[in-house]
Amino acid sequence: MLSVERVTRTFANGKTAVKNISFTAEKGEIVGILGMSGCGKSTLLRVIAGLDTGYDGVVKIDGHVVNGVGEETGVIFQEPRLMPWLTVVDNVCFGLKGSKQEKYNKAQRLIDLVNLTGFEEHYQKELSGGMAQRVAIARALVTSPEILLLDEPFSALDALTKMRLQDLLLDVWNECRSTMLLVTHDIDEALYLCDRLLVLRGQPGELFRDVAVERGRLRSRGDYRVAEQKKAILDTLNLTHSSSSRRERPDS
Repeated sequence: MLSVERVTRTFANGKTAVKNISFTAEKGEIVGILGMSGCGKSTLLRVIAGLDTGYDGVVKIDGHVVNGVGEETGVIFQEPRLMPWLTVVDNVCFGLKGSKQEKYNKAQRLIDLVNLTGFEEHYQKELSGGMAQRVAIARALVTSPEILLLDEPFSALDALTKMRLQDLLLDVWNECRSTMLLVTHDIDEALYLCDRLLVLRGQPGELFRDVAVERGRLRSRGDYRVAEQKKAILDTLNLTHSSSSRRERPDS
């Protein structure tokens, strides 16, 4: 289980990114972190990943305090961040311990899982954006992390590729059952993928609402309940106006 307790991050220039954030995420849960730009979503993810240690508060995984980067977490960024001089298989198994064959065997299982079988010896320049991001997903999963952190992983992709990779992510979840934290600006994406949404508001960002997604694991992009929950979240973020403010007065 992931536990975030009273986390506040203030930088050297005096700017506070997030303030007094507390929540838990159970094993196998997919939790979205949603909010306007500048509310500290990515900062919070970096803290949880152990990439940023200059914060107040406590982050625990299975009761153990996180003091830096560890194999219990994997991170997927907005860009694939592959090493262009390495092939797909070498990118996926980079940093693994063991013999070359052991590393390649682990990498191959993940390459198969993200549907890149046959592209093992390709370089990044030979891949589409969506394929490169699939390599990044495989690389993040190769150490079998308990927690997978995703920082707007599909934001740079076209709409159709984005939907395909959202479905792929759910396939990966079904296989690995890692706890996932997904930072996104996309409410539709959050409602399609997540079990819960943490809505951050303000600058510094504070946890304003913890929203349960009102559906089971079976996903449908056209579910009418998605539209209802989307409106509620837009209201929470103050992105809608009351019907009375939009209504035009009839001519006299």
